[in-house]
Amino acid sequence: MKGENEPLVPVTNHRPSDHRDEKIKSFSIGRSLLCDPSRWLHRYTMLFLMCTLSFGSYFVYDNPAALQRQITQVMGVNSANFMLLYSLYSWPNVILSLGGGYLIDRVFGIRVGTVIFSVFVCLGQVIFAMGANLQSYNVMLAGRFVFGIGGENLAVAQNTYAVAWFKEKEINMVFGLLLSVARLGSTVNMNILAPIYEGTASTFPEPHQRLAFTLWIGVFFCVLSLLAAVVLGLFDRRAAKILRRDEAKTGEVINIKDILYFPMSLWLIFLICVLYYVTVFPFVGLGIVFFEDKWQYSATKANAVNSLVYIISAVASPFLGVAVDATGFNVMWVNLGVISTLGSHALLAFTRLLPFVTMALMGLSYSILACALWPMVAYVVPEHQLGTAYGIMQSIQNLGLAIVSLLAGVILDAKGYILLEVFFLALLCGALIAGVVLYMYDAAKGSKLNKPAWVRRREAKKKEESESAAMITNEEKERINSTKPYTSPIQPSSAFHLRNRLLSRIGTRMPEHVKSYHKSPFYRLGVLK
Repeated sequence: MKGENEPLVPVTNHRPSDHRDEKIKSFSIGRSLLCDPSRWLHRYTMLFLMCTLSFGSYFVYDNPAALQRQITQVMGVNSANFMLLYSLYSWPNVILSLGGGYLIDRVFGIRVGTVIFSVFVCLGQVIFAMGANLQSYNVMLAGRFVFGIGGENLAVAQNTYAVAWFKEKEINMVFGLLLSVARLGSTVNMNILAPIYEGTASTFPEPHQRLAFTLWIGVFFCVLSLLAAVVLGLFDRRAAKILRRDEAKTGEVINIKDILYFPMSLWLIFLICVLYYVTVFPFVGLGIVFFEDKWQYSATKANAVNSLVYIISAVASPFLGVAVDATGFNVMWVNLGVISTLGSHALLAFTRLLPFVTMALMGLSYSILACALWPMVAYVVPEHQLGTAYGIMQSIQNLGLAIVSLLAGVILDAKGYILLEVFFLALLCGALIAGVVLYMYDAAKGSKLNKPAWVRRREAKKKEESESAAMITNEEKERINSTKPYTSPIQPSSAFHLRNRLLSRIGTRMPEHVKSYHKSPFYRLGVLK
C-alpha cells in the first residue's frame, strides 16, 4: 500500500509568541525622553503627580485653623469643641496608619491603595463641607474622622511611591520637594480661605452658606489629588511592564510578625522622628501668643513670625534635598538638624534675639532633618515592607503629637512658656542621643545609612548594569525560544498502523508473521516503519 514504508515527517510549528514581541516592541518605543520610565523627564513627571497627590490633603488639613474664628462663631462651639476637629484626625491615625501601610504592602498594593485613600480624603472633605451647609457640627466632626482615615495613609502611599521611583536617584531631593509642596498647600490654605469667606458676603448673605462655599474649595483640590492618584497608578503599571519590575521582585510578602524583626536602626529612626516632630508642630500651634507676650508683637506680626517655619521649609527643602543627595551622610545631616533646632529653642527661651532669625533657623533645621530622615527607611527595610514601615513611623508620630500637644497645653497653663521651652529642649536632647546611638550602630554594621554619595552612586550603577544585563539575557532567550520549532504531540499514523487498527476493531486477529514483524528490532529502530 502506498505510504506504508514512507518515513514519518514530524509536523513542526512555531511557538506562540504570547505577545513577547509586543512587549519588546513597546519597550523600544518607550525609549523617548518623555515615554521611557528610566529617563529623567518621565520620572520627574511622576514626581509632579506625587506632589499633586498630597497637595489636596495638606490643603484641607488646616482648613479649621484658617477658619477658626468663623467656625466657632457660625457653628456656636467653644475652643475645646473646636479642637475636636484635630483630635478626631490624630488619635485614630495612631492605629490607622499602621493598618494602612500593611494594606498597601499585603492586600491592595500601592496603586489601588492610593486611589482608595484618596477617595476617603475626598469623601471626608465633602462630609465636612456638607456639615456647614446643614449647620450640623456633628456632621463636620464625622467628616474630619473620615478624612483622617485617608489623610495619613495617603502620606504613607506617597512615601512608598517616592522610594519605588527614586530610591537609587535623588531620593533626598524628592522627599525635600514633597515636604515643600506639603507646606505650600498649608500656606495657600492659611492665606486664601479667610479672604474668600469675607469676600463672598454679598453672594452668600447667610454665614453658614459662606462657610460651606469656602470649604467646598477644598473639595476641588481633593478631586485633583484623586485624579493624580488614578493617573499615577496607570503610569506606574505601564512602567512596571516596560521595566519588568515584577520579574525583579523576590516574591516575598509582608507578615505582621515581621515587625518584631525590624532592625534596631529602624526603631532608632522612629524614635528620632517622634522626639523631633513633637518639638516643632506643638510649638507652632502655641507660638502666636508667645510672640505677642514676650516681644509685644501685634497679632499680624506674630502670625507672620510663627509661619516662618512653614515658609522657609517650603522654599529650602528641595535645595537641601539636593545637598543631601550630593554629599550623602544622612545620619550626620539628621544630627545637624537636631542640634540647630536645639539652638533655636534655646535662643527663643533665654534670649531676646529677634524671633525672625530663630524661627528661620528652625525652618531650615526642620527641612534638613526631614530631607535626610525619611529616605533612610528605604535603606534598612526591603521593598515589600516599606508601606508597613512608613505606616508605623506615621503612627508613632501621631501618637507623640497627640500626647505632647496635651502635655504642652498643661505645662503652658501651669508654668508658662519658659518651662515649656525647657520641656522641648529635653525632648530634643533625647533625639540627639538617639541620633548618636544610630551613628555608632550604623558604623558597627558597615555604615549603610551614613555612606557618602559617591559610594551610593557607584553601587546603584552596578545594580542597574546587572539588572540590564539580566534583562537582555532573558529577552534573548525568549527570542530564541519563540523562533525554535517544536514537534507537535499529534502525529499522523502510517497506513500500516491504520490497517492493523481496523482489523483489531472488527475482531480479526493479527497474523503471526505480522506480529513478528512488529516485534523485530528493525521496526523499533524505525527501519521498517
